[in-house]
Amino acid sequence: MKINNDMLKMVKKMQDQAMQIQEKLGDEMVEGESGGGMVKVTFTGHGDLVELKIDPEIIKPEDAGLLEDLILVAVNNGIQKSRELASSSMPSFDMGSIANSLGMRF
Repeated sequence: MKINNDMLKMVKKMQDQAMQIQEKLGDEMVEGESGGGMVKVTFTGHGDLVELKIDPEIIKPEDAGLLEDLILVAVNNGIQKSRELASSSMPSFDMGSIANSLGMRF
Protein backbone atom coordinates (compact mmCIF):
# COMPACT_ATOMS: atom_id res chain seq x y z
CA MET A 1 0.00 0.00 0.00
CA LYS A 2 1.36 3.37 -0.96
CA ILE A 3 1.20 6.12 1.65
CA ASN A 4 0.33 9.49 0.18
CA ASN A 5 0.68 13.01 1.56
CA ASP A 6 -2.99 13.24 2.49
CA MET A 7 -2.66 10.17 4.68
CA LEU A 8 0.47 11.51 6.34
CA LYS A 9 -1.23 14.86 7.01
CA MET A 10 -4.25 13.14 8.53
CA VAL A 11 -2.10 10.97 10.79
CA LYS A 12 -0.06 14.00 11.86
CA LYS A 13 -3.26 15.92 12.64
CA MET A 14 -4.57 13.01 14.73
CA GLN A 15 -1.26 12.80 16.62
CA ASP A 16 -1.29 16.54 17.29
CA GLN A 17 -4.87 16.37 18.60
CA ALA A 18 -4.01 13.47 20.89
CA MET A 19 -0.95 15.29 22.26
CA GLN A 20 -2.95 18.47 22.93
CA ILE A 21 -5.60 16.49 24.77
CA GLN A 22 -2.96 14.71 26.85
CA GLU A 23 -1.42 18.04 27.83
CA LYS A 24 -4.80 19.47 28.83
CA LEU A 25 -5.61 16.39 30.92
CA GLY A 26 -2.70 17.27 33.21
CA ASP A 27 -4.51 20.49 34.11
CA GLU A 28 -7.91 18.86 34.65
CA MET A 29 -8.86 17.68 38.13
CA VAL A 30 -11.38 15.12 39.36
CA GLU A 31 -12.40 14.42 42.92
CA GLY A 32 -13.22 11.07 44.46
CA GLU A 33 -14.83 10.71 47.84
CA SER A 34 -16.21 8.26 50.34
CA GLY A 35 -18.02 8.29 53.64
CA GLY A 36 -20.32 11.08 52.51
CA GLY A 37 -17.35 13.35 51.82
CA MET A 38 -15.40 12.47 54.97
CA VAL A 39 -12.48 11.35 52.79
CA LYS A 40 -11.75 13.25 49.57
CA VAL A 41 -9.02 12.76 47.01
CA THR A 42 -8.08 14.84 44.00
CA PHE A 43 -6.50 13.41 40.85
CA THR A 44 -5.21 14.99 37.66
CA GLY A 45 -6.55 13.81 34.33
CA HIS A 46 -3.31 11.82 34.06
CA GLY A 47 -4.29 9.82 37.13
CA ASP A 48 -1.86 11.42 39.58
CA LEU A 49 -3.08 11.73 43.17
CA VAL A 50 -2.43 15.35 44.17
CA GLU A 51 -4.49 15.82 47.31
CA LEU A 52 -5.96 13.77 50.16
CA LYS A 53 -8.30 15.32 52.72
CA ILE A 54 -9.63 13.54 55.78
CA ASP A 55 -12.31 14.97 58.03
CA PRO A 56 -10.70 15.17 61.52
CA GLU A 57 -13.89 13.73 63.03
CA ILE A 58 -13.02 10.27 61.72
CA ILE A 59 -9.39 10.18 62.88
CA LYS A 60 -9.65 7.90 65.89
CA PRO A 61 -7.23 5.07 66.67
CA GLU A 62 -10.06 2.63 67.27
CA ASP A 63 -11.47 3.39 63.79
CA ALA A 64 -8.24 2.85 61.84
CA GLY A 65 -9.76 0.03 59.78
CA LEU A 66 -12.72 2.17 58.80
CA LEU A 67 -10.44 5.04 57.80
CA GLU A 68 -8.31 2.69 55.70
CA ASP A 69 -11.42 1.41 53.91
CA LEU A 70 -12.70 4.94 53.29
CA ILE A 71 -9.33 5.99 51.81
CA LEU A 72 -9.29 2.96 49.49
CA VAL A 73 -12.82 3.66 48.28
CA ALA A 74 -12.09 7.36 47.72
CA VAL A 75 -8.85 6.64 45.85
CA ASN A 76 -10.48 4.04 43.62
CA ASN A 77 -13.37 6.43 42.97
CA GLY A 78 -10.91 9.16 41.96
CA ILE A 79 -8.94 6.82 39.70
CA GLN A 80 -12.12 5.77 37.94
CA LYS A 81 -13.17 9.39 37.40
CA SER A 82 -9.70 10.23 36.08
CA ARG A 83 -9.94 7.36 33.58
CA GLU A 84 -13.42 8.45 32.53
CA LEU A 85 -12.19 12.01 31.99
CA ALA A 86 -9.29 10.81 29.86
CA SER A 87 -11.52 8.47 27.88
CA SER A 88 -14.19 11.09 27.22
CA SER A 89 -11.56 13.67 26.21
CA MET A 90 -10.03 11.55 23.47
CA PRO A 91 -11.81 11.75 20.12
CA SER A 92 -12.96 8.48 18.67
CA PHE A 93 -11.46 7.86 15.30
CA ASP A 94 -13.52 5.84 12.86
CA MET A 95 -10.78 4.08 10.95
CA GLY A 96 -13.23 2.85 8.31
CA SER A 97 -14.29 6.40 7.46
CA ILE A 98 -10.70 7.56 7.43
CA ALA A 99 -9.69 4.72 5.12
CA ASN A 100 -12.61 5.41 2.78
CA SER A 101 -11.78 9.10 2.61
CA LEU A 102 -8.28 8.14 1.54
CA GLY A 103 -9.57 5.75 -1.08
CA MET A 104 -8.39 2.67 0.77
CA ARG A 105 -10.33 -0.58 0.70
CA PHE A 106 -9.91 -3.48 3.12
